[in-house]
Amino acid sequence: MEMFSPVGDQLRAEEMKEVSVFEVKKVRTGEKRRRKDKGDPADLDGYMGPWREYEDEVKVSKPTPEQMVILDEQFGEKLKAKEKKEDDTITESTILHVENPCDYLGRSYLHIRQDLDVDLRTEEPPPKCFSPKKLVHTWVGHTKGVAAIRLFPHSGHLVLSAGMDSKIKLWEVYGERRLLRTFVGHAKAVRDICFSCKGTRFLSCSYDRYIKLWDTETGECLARFTNKKTPYCVRFNPDEDKQNLFLVGCADKKIYCFNIDSGEIVQEYDRHLGAVNTITFVDGNRRFVTTSDDKSLRVWEWDIPVDMKYVAEPHMHSMPAVTLSPNEKWLACQSMDNTILVYGVHNNFRLNRKKNFKGHMVAGYACSADFSPEGSLVVSGDADGKLTVWEWRTTRIVTRFKAHDSVCISCLWLPHETSKVISCGWDGKIHLWD
Repeated sequence: MEMFSPVGDQLRAEEMKEVSVFEVKKVRTGEKRRRKDKGDPADLDGYMGPWREYEDEVKVSKPTPEQMVILDEQFGEKLKAKEKKEDDTITESTILHVENPCDYLGRSYLHIRQDLDVDLRTEEPPPKCFSPKKLVHTWVGHTKGVAAIRLFPHSGHLVLSAGMDSKIKLWEVYGERRLLRTFVGHAKAVRDICFSCKGTRFLSCSYDRYIKLWDTETGECLARFTNKKTPYCVRFNPDEDKQNLFLVGCADKKIYCFNIDSGEIVQEYDRHLGAVNTITFVDGNRRFVTTSDDKSLRVWEWDIPVDMKYVAEPHMHSMPAVTLSPNEKWLACQSMDNTILVYGVHNNFRLNRKKNFKGHMVAGYACSADFSPEGSLVVSGDADGKLTVWEWRTTRIVTRFKAHDSVCISCLWLPHETSKVISCGWDGKIHLWD
């Protein structure tokens, strides 16, 4: 029990003033700070009123207009020097990891092989697909986590990986499964990558606020673009006659359309209320769908900066990953409430309530899902590093197994295989499952 002396109690009583039975107000010690005289209210220019200054107030002098000009010049030079220094440090280079990138006929690694058990040139998917069961191969090369993987268009004989170590790597899927080339040119982690329709070029966007165009075969950086905003996703226009245009979804809530030939922004789509996470082309590439941190889904006509469809319900969560089905009729959206929601492309983007895939844990992570080539199975990674496979018709879980030591952020089904899936995770590894 705390004890007080009579002298201490008296001093404390002098310091405290009783306002009521339940309140005690501390008495202010020392002199109160005085304000200047408010002046005569009749004097409009001299009257200061309740806004008058304190007598002991010290003013900080403002620079004169001449001094402001000098300061602006000095700070402007420092800012330009800083930007130039940042540009100078980002030098693009490439590393070839194979002795000879061409075969005995002089064909580069972009050439689609024909000496395999599976025909990589056909457009027909396998008649029936099955869930993968065992690990076949592991690609190791990234020193940090892998953020995204992309298959070579149509054939899928090459896989491109974007790493958090700011490097991009190209790997063989068939044969010796070698590391072919490393692309170095970003100062920070690479967020997203995208092949052109023929695969000869690809785009990469990074947290260093640059979007870069690369030659897949030579490794040369063909162009660099920036709008001083952090890009979250990048997509080529899939049409062959529009390969000089690409879209970038940024953290400033806007979608920008860049022209590769001029290097300028030719269109802005500014309707979202949060950072743009995904861009997906639908309906014969005449329209594209975007999702954002504002928990909405918007549909746009190409080159028209007003959304034609806006989907936002009170129960909706953010959807940071979207995948188009092989028949282009459905959009599988990874929702932050640990479900995969399905929207119909041809029925005015209405939610299909019968197709609701659950059982995995993805809250807080942009884990992308994918379809089997004929559309009978859906596969997705999760925050625990597991791969989950569902049956499309019944939404029943077919299999679930541990794939990575950390978050399994992306998975892709090989377009001509019945059960081969490539997955990547934040443990820096890329796995091939069969």
